Amino acid sequence: MDLDQLHTFLEIVRLKSFSKAAQTCYRTQPAISAQVRQLEQELNTTLFERLGTRISLTVAGRIFADHAEQILALRRRAQDSINELEKVPRGELLIAANEATCIYVLPSVFADFKKQFPNVQLLVDRSYGTRVVQAVVDNLADFGITQLPVQEKKLQVVKIHSDEIKLLLPPRHRLAGFECVLPQDLRGEQVLLPKTGTTRARLNTWLDAVQDELNISMELDSTEMIKRFVMADLGVSFLAASHCQEEVAANRIANVSLGPEPMIRRLGLIYRKDKSLSKAALGFIQVTLAKAGNGIIEMPAERLRALGV
Repeated sequence: MDLDQLHTFLEIVRLKSFSKAAQTCYRTQPAISAQVRQLEQELNTTLFERLGTRISLTVAGRIFADHAEQILALRRRAQDSINELEKVPRGELLIAANEATCIYVLPSVFADFKKQFPNVQLLVDRSYGTRVVQAVVDNLADFGITQLPVQEKKLQVVKIHSDEIKLLLPPRHRLAGFECVLPQDLRGEQVLLPKTGTTRARLNTWLDAVQDELNISMELDSTEMIKRFVMADLGVSFLAASHCQEEVAANRIANVSLGPEPMIRRLGLIYRKDKSLSKAALGFIQVTLAKAGNGIIEMPAERLRALGV
């Protein structure tokens, strides 16, 4: 049983004629009759009584006609709702990101997005590193924002932001006036390290030459804890420059570049390549690029056209 058969059946009921229904359905009369026979076989009942050239519905036919009208009406409402969705997007988007991204990137993105799509609910899954990637791969999140590179082939990657990982220290610290610091400059210092993540892995590599001479006093899993502990003179740490702009401007914290080359951190917006993107999802990409973005990589031409980029 399909919707076309129901439409044909209801046209016969409306016009009380197989031949007239054939005309309005743009089919031959034998084709119309065949559709009715298929319905009757599937329902295991007779739908029409044929009295010479006249037809009328059986009791079963009248019951079925009521249900057929409801089914087609429901189909029309479904189509209307989908059409309306394109005009006024609804639903929800789930974004996976770490704490720092939730605090320093997403608020302005969400604020602009809600102005454009007030009926779309935004949800945040606070995750870390590989968990962000896995949430998107498993389709548990619509989008993820994570540090690059991301090697997962199932994902589309859009570079949205870059800044610098710097040494974070109290303003009067002996290293505060340095143009940059080298790993050996941290000998004898109380060092606070991020507990996990891509930045921690990169710092491990940077510190490798002096690993045995370091005093790693704490491992912290919160950006705010790192800043608070450094301001309390409990040690030096590492943080993206964009995450401590206010504190540096207020002279509550100092930060210094790492050497011999700056450590640049790049963030990407990720989503599944095979995911069908709604108007709201495309809008989220566009807003994220506008608010947090400074570049685009690996974005297919058709997606760029859809975004108007």
